[in-house]
Amino acid sequence: MSEEEIIKKIAFNIKVERMRKNLTQFQLAEMIDVHEKYIGKVESGKQNLTIKTLIKLANALDIKLSKLVDIE
Repeated sequence: MSEEEIIKKIAFNIKVERMRKNLTQFQLAEMIDVHEKYIGKVESGKQNLTIKTLIKLANALDIKLSKLVDIE
């Protein structure tokens, strides 16, 4: 799997989990103290994520980090 495919899969996982929690991009952005546009870029695979941000996202979504980075 290419780097781009992995990034897109992680982005998809983030979007699915956000929607599963019935959160808007704005709400999730507020929870991790970033701009709403940042979440949009993350979910479209256009924003590289740090491990710290992935941890914040997992905590905000109340899921294990491994669920966000699951690329199977």
